[in-house]
Amino acid sequence: MAENRVTSVDVARAAGVSQPTVSRVFTPGARVSPELRASVEKAARKLGYRPNTLARAMIKGQSNVIGLVFAYLDNPFFAEAVELLSGALKGLGYHIIIFTASNDEDSVDLAVEDLLAHQVDGIILASVSTTLKLTQEIRNAGIPLVLFNRGQDDPAVPAVTATNYAGGRRAADFLARLGHRRIAHISGWQKSLTGVDRMRGFLDGLADHGLEPVACVDGRYNRETAMAATREIFAGPNRPEAVFVGNDHMAFAVLEALQHDLGLRVPEDVSVVGFDDVKMAAWRVFDLTTLRQPANEMVAAVVEMLMQLIDGKPLERSRVEIDSVLIERGTTRMQNRD
Repeated sequence: MAENRVTSVDVARAAGVSQPTVSRVFTPGARVSPELRASVEKAARKLGYRPNTLARAMIKGQSNVIGLVFAYLDNPFFAEAVELLSGALKGLGYHIIIFTASNDEDSVDLAVEDLLAHQVDGIILASVSTTLKLTQEIRNAGIPLVLFNRGQDDPAVPAVTATNYAGGRRAADFLARLGHRRIAHISGWQKSLTGVDRMRGFLDGLADHGLEPVACVDGRYNRETAMAATREIFAGPNRPEAVFVGNDHMAFAVLEALQHDLGLRVPEDVSVVGFDDVKMAAWRVFDLTTLRQPANEMVAAVVEMLMQLIDGKPLERSRVEIDSVLIERGTTRMQNRD
């Protein structure tokens, strides 16, 4: 016969306190003296007590669950973001549900419908394609929403991104100052504002130096697409001296195509710049020059905005951009024109 489940009443009796005191100890954000908290937690550990979060959620009318929707998790930047988001939200007493949805309207709509059915307290849409109609439906349902690493044309929709336009412009200026003149761009997905902004900044940055790209191809944030684009771009007679890639995930694929498929040396024959600065970018096998998209700062901003919305507080600003810093490593070098 199974043992009876340990309750908060049992813990209260063992710790010599009231049952409401035990509930306060296990309620995130509740004020309890350190001594009292330590005493109750000691009794709970000894008895093997686990708070019934579902029952508490039903009483409060909150699920204590945040829904995350990602387009894909192949990109290591998103894996790092999930880890950071999970840790930050867990520290605030929340659990997370993760959905992946391909970048098409129907797939994202279905993921959001599932989240609404779970009665989540908030939603973070991370790098997925969203329509104005979809985000409006979420807001009409009364669910707080923040976009992560993806902007939208509606300025009223809260969003946190890197300085994508400025980062693209910085990449162009950097490569031009290295002396490169024949420069290509394998962009992020052009149905995402993130990819568009990085491309616009890059093209404007080249124009500042009187340059135009020798090629500009949509890599769709896809490894195979980026490799195919690299082989095509570098097969022509006007071979680029440098290439700016819309994110590191594609840049790793570009490096592979350049070095293993085309037999080119990086950076001796061609310079490569990415965008994100995922942890793998610093590995010696890649040593990738890239624009840093600080996941920790972006996650902190997203969580802060979402908590304000859940608490019913107005946001000071609905758009937050975190500065993209150029990290120079071994895939770029000054062009020698002797």
